[in-house]
Amino acid sequence: MKLREIAHARAGDKGNISNISVIAYGADDYAFLAEHVTAERVKAHFADIVGGKVERYELPNLGALNFVIHEALGGGVTRSLSLDAHGKSLSSSLLDMELPDPAERA
Repeated sequence: MKLREIAHARAGDKGNISNISVIAYGADDYAFLAEHVTAERVKAHFADIVGGKVERYELPNLGALNFVIHEALGGGVTRSLSLDAHGKSLSSSLLDMELPDPAERA
């Protein structure tokens, strides 16, 4: 199952740091997100572009996880030659992450 089936995401940036929030569609999905969408998995998902650490912050009252991804934007907006210097497409890319089969959610 793809992450996009149970959550949506938003991205922001500051310098060479991307900030991605993953928000569960339903309250029932948050615990599953917290278990399977780890900082390590996010870093592995973006292995080709992330040069620094990935920090995860949990926001259970919002049903959301926030990831702060360091050294992910090619130096930042004013230095990057990337077509997506702000990293807005990273949230969409993260939603392509594969999660365990829904049958395993029980």
